[in-house]
Amino acid sequence: MDFYDRDVVSIRDLTREEIESILDLSEKMVPYATGEKVDRVLHGKILGNLFFEPSTRTKLSFESAAYRLGCDVIDVSEMSMTSISKGETLADTIRMVDAYCDLIVLRHPYEGAARLAANFSINPVINAGDGAGSHPTQTLLDLFTMRQAKGSLDGLNVVLVGDLKYGRTVHSLAEALTMFGAKLTLVAPDTLQMPDEIINHIKEKGCRPAKTTSLEEVIDKADVLYVTRIQKERFPDPAEYKKVAGTYRINNAMLREARRDMAIMHPLPRIDEIAPEVDSSEHAKYFQQAFNGVPVRMALLCAILGGEI
Repeated sequence: MDFYDRDVVSIRDLTREEIESILDLSEKMVPYATGEKVDRVLHGKILGNLFFEPSTRTKLSFESAAYRLGCDVIDVSEMSMTSISKGETLADTIRMVDAYCDLIVLRHPYEGAARLAANFSINPVINAGDGAGSHPTQTLLDLFTMRQAKGSLDGLNVVLVGDLKYGRTVHSLAEALTMFGAKLTLVAPDTLQMPDEIINHIKEKGCRPAKTTSLEEVIDKADVLYVTRIQKERFPDPAEYKKVAGTYRINNAMLREARRDMAIMHPLPRIDEIAPEVDSSEHAKYFQQAFNGVPVRMALLCAILGGEI
């Protein structure tokens, strides 16, 4: 598959075959991501990391991926550190950063910011999360983790639980899993269910997701339990957040009903939705999931910037 010089703004921009090719390349990157092997195939390239929202895993894994490949990084982590604080438009900021690097990775609080950036940048843009919109590289590492845990992505029974309204990770993931014939169950309070726009899109692709507010009713059927944090920062009304905070909490007692090989995933950070006692269980895959951001993003950087390993 030819990814050279391509933007990655939404998972909708990728076909199933293209996703599989990135996952295959990610598998080859694992020993380079751990440092077992070394290749500076992107020496001389510069990555522009623009993170206008807080991030730990995404930001650090992109940096790690770049350094593992010999690529330098220029970093902006706050709007206050740019001329946006003086009134410069995002479009002009992107034009300037575009002149200083070979690829832009953008996280921004406003949905649609990555698409705008791609329109104004000559060099490729990777969306690292735009508000409650999309997070395609998280989706790719989620799929990679599921394939590691289950051996195949085809026809998995995946339960998505928590904040499905504001959680951009589950928006992209639901659309990607539909390409692989997944059976989706959406577990959330009524006020935090998956947006109709996402539901309608996956229905057009042949998926008929089930909806419920009860995790206990469906946990025994799950191949993968994908847990999300209820995101306080996305709520326009703090009182509404308080009504749903702590709705779901996974602990070992609940897991007695689960399949022995069920995988628990979480894009992190977690607050209290997964008890620490679950970390040592065979179900827990979320820390491996976080590591997988490095080989997957290494694969993307190589594919887009033309590096071959």
